[in-house]
Amino acid sequence: MRTDTNSEVPVGEPAEGFQTTHWSAVLAAGKAETTHAAVALENLCRAYWYPLYAYVRRQGHSSEDAQDLTQEFFARLLGKKYLQLADRERGRFRSFLLKSLQHFLVNEWIRGQAQKRGGGCNVFSLDEEAAERLYREEPATELPSESLYDKRWAVTLLDRAMNRLGADYAAAGKRALFDQLKGLLLTEGSAEAYREAGHAADLSEGAVKVAVHRLRQRFREAVRAEIAQTVATPAEVDEELRCLMAAMSG
Repeated sequence: MRTDTNSEVPVGEPAEGFQTTHWSAVLAAGKAETTHAAVALENLCRAYWYPLYAYVRRQGHSSEDAQDLTQEFFARLLGKKYLQLADRERGRFRSFLLKSLQHFLVNEWIRGQAQKRGGGCNVFSLDEEAAERLYREEPATELPSESLYDKRWAVTLLDRAMNRLGADYAAAGKRALFDQLKGLLLTEGSAEAYREAGHAADLSEGAVKVAVHRLRQRFREAVRAEIAQTVATPAEVDEELRCLMAAMSG
């Protein structure tokens, strides 16, 4: 029997919780370098390492050297050698991370002092095979490396928001519904697509349209919640969202 769906699936961060987001925690710590700030910084690095790896590859480094360089960069960053640069004047985490990497690549990497490959200490596991596969699958482009970095960052952020949304639906016992409707999330979709989704989900066509509308609302909330982890103030969320949407369309 086909039904309507009205139950809510909570998603995202409450507005009053903004001060607890990762980047604001790092900035608030200042030079005190608290344990909470260190954990927050590591969580951010774990989430957004691929755009950095791809940036290093774009500079002409081999996959093996890019892996070593990325790991060494994170070792120094998380070892607090660069944490003093994380001040409010440096803005968003996205910008801070790229500027720090550029500084590292130009001034601080001395190949003669590098340890033998495989002998170094990995600060956290990078899925290097997946990263290289993603890098090789990317289309050729003449865009500047910085613009590609922003685009890869945007794609990573949207993927994380999608995963966050899927997890929320799964926690509410609605993972199957999410899987059936997510194909309509970022497209207008044809009438036939809505009918097929309704058939798969055992929903009326009207119920599918309502469910997709709510899914899109929650996806926007998830994207904003993800962005909030990487900026210093609530006022920067909308500006960062505009920047990332521009990067995706570039």
